[in-house]
Amino acid sequence: MKIILLGPPGAGKGTQAKIITGKFAIPQISTGDILRKAVKDQTEMGKRAKSFMDSGGLVPDEVVIGIINERITEPDCSKGYILDGFPRTLIQAEALTEALTALGGDIDFVIDLKADAETLSRRLSGRRVCRECGQMFHVEFNPSKIDGKCDKCGGELYQRDDDKEETVLKRFEVYDTQARALESYYSTSGRYKPVDGNASMEDVSQKVLDILGG
Repeated sequence: MKIILLGPPGAGKGTQAKIITGKFAIPQISTGDILRKAVKDQTEMGKRAKSFMDSGGLVPDEVVIGIINERITEPDCSKGYILDGFPRTLIQAEALTEALTALGGDIDFVIDLKADAETLSRRLSGRRVCRECGQMFHVEFNPSKIDGKCDKCGGELYQRDDDKEETVLKRFEVYDTQARALESYYSTSGRYKPVDGNASMEDVSQKVLDILGG
């Protein structure tokens, strides 16, 4: 089962991807995780990506397309995979279609988590991340036991630059422009399935699993 999860930053793609992974035993492929690791390691690609991520812009296509094409041919993807937040642009979508066609396959479901700017700002601006282990918390929905300290390792919690309210709103504007083209591209295939991402995590999960037949 090959699945694309679309949605703006903060719509819950990562959370839903983990639930699907547990249900269907297929890997989650997140370009965000790959790029953040490169930023942390201060690789050449990571340095390039960081300037775009911090300002709320999209990472250039050439940085991510090759990574995805290589990843989906690895052995653990033989039974399917979840593309978490990829493609982000029409060019990426077309490149993905070409890559899959060359491999003799296609996407089975395109699930689009729809959420508004107000909901996303509330979710993202409250996120805090541990500097030591990367554990994530939320000041409203999942607070740490000790303010500013990680429950897991005691490390300092901080707010990422791309989670600040002004950056969140800019990221939403950038995403919304690209999302219209993606919706148009995939909606004619019969595989495109919009889901209300403003709903609770449990309600969204149930809707997604219903779509996937789980």
